[in-house]
Amino acid sequence: MKICDILSGSAKPFPSLEIVPPLNGMTVDELVSRVEPLMEFGPKYVNVTRHRDDLRMSQKTVCGALMDRFGINVVPHILCAGATGDDIRGELDAFKEMGIENVLALRGDCLSGEKRFVPVPGGYAHASDLVRGIREYRSSEGTVYSIGVAGYPEKHFEAPNLRTDIENLRKKVDAGADYVITQLFFDNALYYSFVDKCRQAGIDVPIIPGIKPFSSANQLNLLPQTFSIDIPYDLSSEVTRAGEDRERIYRIGLEWCIMQCRDLLSHGVPAIHFYTMGRTGNVGEVLKACF
Repeated sequence: MKICDILSGSAKPFPSLEIVPPLNGMTVDELVSRVEPLMEFGPKYVNVTRHRDDLRMSQKTVCGALMDRFGINVVPHILCAGATGDDIRGELDAFKEMGIENVLALRGDCLSGEKRFVPVPGGYAHASDLVRGIREYRSSEGTVYSIGVAGYPEKHFEAPNLRTDIENLRKKVDAGADYVITQLFFDNALYYSFVDKCRQAGIDVPIIPGIKPFSSANQLNLLPQTFSIDIPYDLSSEVTRAGEDRERIYRIGLEWCIMQCRDLLSHGVPAIHFYTMGRTGNVGEVLKACF
């Protein structure tokens, strides 16, 4: 089922998940078994990430295993990075053969040492170009994909300002994106302001908040560095006061995430997307508390 149809047809907010195929040391069955406890909370779909030129477990293998085990909709990521237009059409053909109807279109990261993103010859320079290419794709059976894209409440780190970043998001929606999933954030006010600014800019598709439970002290530095986001002072100071107490930090992050989700649900969000990043235990506790 297409995500755009799930969103338009759902009578109440629902959770969705994102998982990262592991680099090594885990079988696909072990990965799927980690996800299994979350199924009781009714996630409508699972995003399966892909990273440029890595050696992770096959994205298609993970998608197939999730579909076989749970009969759930899967949303593989498709990247501009490292792929030609023909490569991407080949991916779409393969997903069509698997019965997949949804993709998340992303530009992807620069190569190490690159100061700006450079597409491969015959590739796409921007996510909006990728969305347009996917929207124009037609298999012999006339397959049409539902396309999601990323949005950044605190702006993409390469954008000079949030207004320009929202203009770039508008280009992705105008090219054919059906919905937006946001980068993770820890301050709901940023999400609400972002949605308001998007609506003022003429972006009228669903904007789904992306959430991750804070779980360890090293994330105070790691998350801002990796995702170019702020950690609210109230959260960071409480984590700092916890010192080396790992369990206490875990509970602080869990309680903060539950507070975020309950507030988001009270404001009528269409869904909440959970970035599991290989940890499903705390996500399960949040789902139990909020769904």
